[in-house]
Amino acid sequence: MRQRSLDLLARPRTVDPAAPPAVPVAGTPQAAAPDATIDELALAAQGGDIEALGRLYDELVVPIYRYIALRVRRREDAEDITQLVFERIVGALPRYRPSGRPFQAWAYRIARNAVIDHLRRDRSHEPLDPLRDRVGDESPEAMSMLGEEIRELRDAIRDLTPDQQEALSLRFAAGLSAEEAAVIMGRRAGTVRGLTFRAIAALRRRMGDG
Repeated sequence: MRQRSLDLLARPRTVDPAAPPAVPVAGTPQAAAPDATIDELALAAQGGDIEALGRLYDELVVPIYRYIALRVRRREDAEDITQLVFERIVGALPRYRPSGRPFQAWAYRIARNAVIDHLRRDRSHEPLDPLRDRVGDESPEAMSMLGEEIRELRDAIRDLTPDQQEALSLRFAAGLSAEEAAVIMGRRAGTVRGLTFRAIAALRRRMGDG
């Protein structure tokens, strides 16, 4: 999945032999620094830095996969949607403009829309197999634990409202702050905190009843 996404930017471009040589444009992003932030990696990748694109993928793939897997349940769907999301991210990179919001929020909006589209098309889901939920180069032990955590959390939140599920998925599966989740959901951070608080309270009541 990683290589396919990178290949989209690595394709050679057709050059007109009669065209004048390219003139460097002031402000063109340089190679990303070793300690570059996600936003800096995004700008470098937008400028054609393939290494930065790979690092951007490595930073985002597991949390985005966790978020998707928690919402769609079926392992194969989670993997396919994750790949689709990164293909869309790469395809939309030339049009990306920060506009005061972090790149991570922009990327999660793409993931969120992909999940919504999938749920509208297919309401029948199969449980994830925690022993086969492997993303990237994680060890089998680590990915088995990841799959088990997703399964337990997904089972726990299935009776919550859609907004509560979304808030918990972004906060705990994706590991985002309330402010970051609010940008993705189009809500205020206080609203996201309230949804999270009520969701946790509902889960505690459910555990108490069990």
